[in-house]
Amino acid sequence: MPSVETLAVALLGFYASGYFVLAGADIGTGMVAPYLGRTDRERRLVIASFAPFLLGNEVWLVATAGVFVGCFPVLEGELLTGQFAVVVPLLAGWVVRDAGLWLRGRVTGRAGRGWRAGCDGAVVCGSWTVALAWGWLLAGVLGGTPGRVATGAVAVVTSVAVAALFAAHGLGFATARLTGPPYERARRLVGRTRAGASFALTAVLMAAVPVAAGTALPLAGAAADGATLGLLVPALLVVTPLLVAVQAGTWWVFRHRVTGPSYL
Repeated sequence: MPSVETLAVALLGFYASGYFVLAGADIGTGMVAPYLGRTDRERRLVIASFAPFLLGNEVWLVATAGVFVGCFPVLEGELLTGQFAVVVPLLAGWVVRDAGLWLRGRVTGRAGRGWRAGCDGAVVCGSWTVALAWGWLLAGVLGGTPGRVATGAVAVVTSVAVAALFAAHGLGFATARLTGPPYERARRLVGRTRAGASFALTAVLMAAVPVAAGTALPLAGAAADGATLGLLVPALLVVTPLLVAVQAGTWWVFRHRVTGPSYL
């Protein structure tokens, strides 16, 4: 029977991989939104493709942070303190992107067009900031210096590579969800692969990214004491199937392609 330390590591990897696969889809779609949507209606269609999943996807990041803080408190403190310069833009990008999404439809009339354009810019800029920040943070972790911000060419290459993977993941998601001209534009970059095949491939790669990062962290030796893990891990094992069931239900309800624009 696996130890509670092993279960804690497995749960952290599961939640982190779930976040990258699920939230990576809406972040990546937001990154390529200007290419997919050329008109206001098309941009609304692009947003409608991932809007139903937005909050559910972000729950996985909250769960990942909760497991990290509760089960690996010392390592969490060292990582977030050392990577503070990366965490700040990551959170700022997250807030800016979500603000753009939630506020996009709040202004109508003559001023609405400029307001929506500004919100669309916030979505794109915020999405790119989040993706690049994740790449920057992972550069330090994978480079063996989780307590120090990565610098130099390796940090730049890793950040760009991770951001490119986010964008490719978003394009794959778009081919599975969109219709009309936005779908055709996504299909043009994805290629002639079967609808959803590109998304499945990038999902595997996205899931592998946090797993690779986890192998570079001293998780096994940094776990909380046995009493703490004995309380948290069983609770997480009960909650996890419920989270998966809710997520699966959401994806099933909104499994059909988007044919008309809508607001959040």
